[in-house]
Amino acid sequence: MLRPMLRKWLAVLVLALAAATGVAADRIERVEPSSWWVGMKDDRLQLLVHGDRVADLVPRLTYPGVSLTGVERVENPNYLFVNLRIAPETKPGSFRIDFMKGRSRAASRTYLLSAREPGSADRAGFGPQDAIYLVTPDRFANGDPSNDTVKGMPDGLDRSRPLGRHGGDLKGVANSLDYLAGMGYTQLWLNPVLENNQPEVTYHGYAITDFYKVDPRFGTNEDYRRLAADARKRGIGLVMDMVLNHCGSAHWWMRDLPSKDWFNHDSTFSPTTHVREALQDIHAAEVDRRTFADGWFVATMPDMNQRNPHLATYLIQNSLWWVEYAGLSGIRVDTYSYSDRDFLTEWSRRVTQEYPKLNIVGEEWSSNPSTVAYWQRGRNPPDGYVSYLPSLFDFPLQEAVAMGLKEPEGWGTGLRRIYKVLAQDSVYADPYDLVVFHDNHDMSRMLTALGERQDLNRMALAFVLTTRGIPQLFYGTEVLMSNKGTEDHGIIRSDFPGGWPGDTKNAFTGEGLSDDERAMQEYMRTLLQWRRTAPAIRDGKLTHYVPTEDVYVYFRHGAAQNVMVILNNGDEARTVDTTRFRESIGSAITGKDVLSGQSHELARGVAVPARSATILELQ
Repeated sequence: MLRPMLRKWLAVLVLALAAATGVAADRIERVEPSSWWVGMKDDRLQLLVHGDRVADLVPRLTYPGVSLTGVERVENPNYLFVNLRIAPETKPGSFRIDFMKGRSRAASRTYLLSAREPGSADRAGFGPQDAIYLVTPDRFANGDPSNDTVKGMPDGLDRSRPLGRHGGDLKGVANSLDYLAGMGYTQLWLNPVLENNQPEVTYHGYAITDFYKVDPRFGTNEDYRRLAADARKRGIGLVMDMVLNHCGSAHWWMRDLPSKDWFNHDSTFSPTTHVREALQDIHAAEVDRRTFADGWFVATMPDMNQRNPHLATYLIQNSLWWVEYAGLSGIRVDTYSYSDRDFLTEWSRRVTQEYPKLNIVGEEWSSNPSTVAYWQRGRNPPDGYVSYLPSLFDFPLQEAVAMGLKEPEGWGTGLRRIYKVLAQDSVYADPYDLVVFHDNHDMSRMLTALGERQDLNRMALAFVLTTRGIPQLFYGTEVLMSNKGTEDHGIIRSDFPGGWPGDTKNAFTGEGLSDDERAMQEYMRTLLQWRRTAPAIRDGKLTHYVPTEDVYVYFRHGAAQNVMVILNNGDEARTVDTTRFRESIGSAITGKDVLSGQSHELARGVAVPARSATILELQ
């Protein structure tokens, strides 16, 4: 250990050297984004610079193609917003930005401009050809026990608590990619993986405390990028869960706000009403619209004010940075409608401008199709709102399935409930680009919602994987994970069997699974793998028939294939007369069951078991 006097003289020497070179002690703590790319369609870039009175400094740089177009200062002198333009002909490389105090260089930063990956702008997003697997990373697999507890992050490993950290991480997901590919999944959506350095309940990821940093308990930024690359090699795209509406109360901003209006309600908790309909209600009072959009979810999730132009630009650039850095195939946006509407227009415009084929799915949790449809690109609602968002989750259809399969048939109940929701598809600009889902991390698992009935659950899965849209399933569905007797989210998001050493069951290998669990896993694997080869499911149109006598029949048909699906929600087996469906059957004579391989002569009718789904390739 250095003696006190020696340390003092070393400090004097450092200051003397700094004075001799014109550089004082570094005052800059952050420059975000920390890097960028040449060849982006929008040539503008705004750097957020944070540090001790950095507003007193003047940036300078010299690099061919990069010009400093302006500097913006805000009420907090610890922030400086530096505006750059990057000309189309700019070459990749690095350059130095000097921050001057008078004639002296107070600080400097080296800034990297990288080349984009070939074809980056034209990357294909997820679509109806895909099946999305949703994973809560903390609960899936622990691939690196060394990061279970991280110094300086108070919420450490405690698998005994349903809402505690359980140790799953990016390495665990990466180790499982062969399993996912073998099941037939082609897209992977992870709940947020960015830093959540909050005191407790951090495993879910939605209280972000650093928008440019993967949570160390999951791994590193490079681990995330490597996961995306390894997944691509197996034909699996990576969908990032982005949060635009709020952050965590322990975000570094909260200790030193750039401006008073960075958060809504003067950074003081004021709850949202959650009445999203107020945004579209032609009779609504403006105060109701604002209370919904500006209100906070909870006190630990401050609601960001995207009307602040610096914050809006920050969030837009952050989304672009992650797409380019990690090589994403899509984005899922949390609580979409809770953000400022004008900001959402610009955010969706900028992202789709840079990546025209990238898909983005927004969460608008409403059982009303018209409420969901409002946000989809091309909808052109009566109030003139413009959106560039390609996709939304089909909450109305998910709710109809969860209710319809377990209730008796009636004018608007049972299978007709499902039919009537689909019959409203005319309100959507593109119903085939909606994400249809079995369940997700925020709701009771479908198996539990259906009373732990495996037969009904299989029907729900068959429907989700054969109806129009892009299917999404939740991890553990394939081994009958449920939350029987509770709505505790920590139980809904239980640990995936086999993800931890010592697990008595291993869904990755099949070891220890019950007969029912193995059968469900094989059922889903068969359906998912078949779906990848079925052009009618990927590209075909939907024709459906009004359900009668507990039976719902629909077709997916295209130029290369015709598929007939029969849902029998009755307690008895039936032989379905095909005469009524002749316009959709066409010249087909037989139908081959994709699950059993059995062939049916259509003219004689199709025998279907009770409480089951039969999927036929027509020939």
